[in-house]
Amino acid sequence: MQYRRHRLGKACPQNSGIRFCGRMVTIMTMSMVADEIEALTAIYEDDWCVVDEANRIYCIAITHHNEQDKTKDLKICLQICLPPEYPNAAPPVYQINAPWLKDAERQTVVTTLEQVCSENSGECVLYLLFEQLREYLLDRAQKAEQVDVNSSSHHDSSSLSSDLHSRLAFPSATDCEIPAIKHGEPITDRRSTFQAHLAAPISTAQQVTQVRRMLLENRKIANATHNILAYRIYCEDRGTFLQDCDNDGEAAAGPRLLHLLEILDVQNVMVVVSRWYGGIMLGPDRFKHINNAARNILDEHGYIQKNEGRSKKKGKQKSR
Repeated sequence: MQYRRHRLGKACPQNSGIRFCGRMVTIMTMSMVADEIEALTAIYEDDWCVVDEANRIYCIAITHHNEQDKTKDLKICLQICLPPEYPNAAPPVYQINAPWLKDAERQTVVTTLEQVCSENSGECVLYLLFEQLREYLLDRAQKAEQVDVNSSSHHDSSSLSSDLHSRLAFPSATDCEIPAIKHGEPITDRRSTFQAHLAAPISTAQQVTQVRRMLLENRKIANATHNILAYRIYCEDRGTFLQDCDNDGEAAAGPRLLHLLEILDVQNVMVVVSRWYGGIMLGPDRFKHINNAARNILDEHGYIQKNEGRSKKKGKQKSR
């Protein structure tokens, strides 16, 4: 299927334009991009997601489905930021999100996408990039199937073990009650967006697994560059805390988020902060935004106030 860029119906001066992100963008360029986005929305439907329309940040999930075994589905999420000069003078800025990709494979994908951009300089290339990813997944899946055929006996035994492990590690939704999930207000800085999600009350690690799975059923959250997680559960029978965290690729973010929960002395809560990377590195500011998003949602739903009251009560008891 060949994607064609639509032409404007009316003539428009090339030098007429408006200011976008501090730079002059021609009306012709904006129309080209608008046509491209409209076409992609029609082609990819639910796989295509608008993260921040004002800053032209989008993401797409490209999936190769394995009809025999869904656990072998291959998925790459691509987050795209279109600079003001796109497509005439600059390629799209993108980030690949696929934890299963090894470094060498990731570099192969990056090189391939860069070649597509180079060969189609000045043109709308998003469709070409997406279809290149689809071809890569198809090729990789075919190679994996060939390996499976060559070692079918070993595969059969390991599949049984894998299925048993899956049922033990990931209980069904009926095994535990899933608490309510609330979503905080997004924080945006230099095209990166942060949004916190709160689940409470949490009393078991199984609930953490189920909440995480439920969050990832949301297409926008699943396509986030990172979903940083931390939870803290008070075990009354032992007088201790069951707690853990996950960076999801954002180095050191998980422990920092868990440390915030400890400082605020919150109990029986799970917080996930989604980050959609906008193409500009934020440095240490990203940790500030992650923690602020988490603090805001905890405060909004009364957890900080509750714990401040509990801390004061503890202080009075100690002073007696």
